[in-house]
Amino acid sequence: MDGEMIGVVSRAQAQSMADDRNLDLVLISPQANPPVCKILDYGKYRYDQIKKDKQAQKNSKGTEIKEVQLSQTIDIGDLKTKAKQTKAFIQDKNKVKVTIRMKGRQNAHPELSIEMMAKFFDMVSDVAVKEKEPVLEGRNVTMMLGPIPQKK
Repeated sequence: MDGEMIGVVSRAQAQSMADDRNLDLVLISPQANPPVCKILDYGKYRYDQIKKDKQAQKNSKGTEIKEVQLSQTIDIGDLKTKAKQTKAFIQDKNKVKVTIRMKGRQNAHPELSIEMMAKFFDMVSDVAVKEKEPVLEGRNVTMMLGPIPQKK
């Protein structure tokens, strides 16, 4: 039983062959004619599958949400620095939540924060798309950016 094909045998004969070796008869392809089965240790097979899945999950990197905070009165130099940082996050396939927290008198003019968001998006629009438009939520204006979808 070193992986060689036995050929077409009856179900009862295949089951008795598996029982003789203290192994399991596993149905691999039920739609085939005749159905394809394999004689193997199912417990070991499941263990190997789970181990392989965990390794694949460990190697895959999920999408993270990074946050960049701006202010309504941010200067152009600081804005460029934040834009550069955001581009790096997006090129690493992360999503970016851009937030402006308004303080004091800034709450009277939320449109200035939304304008700042538009200006910021123009700086990163070559690598990012808006997944969520700038929205006023209490004292905060938030916007979600994500990487530009790649065409397959």
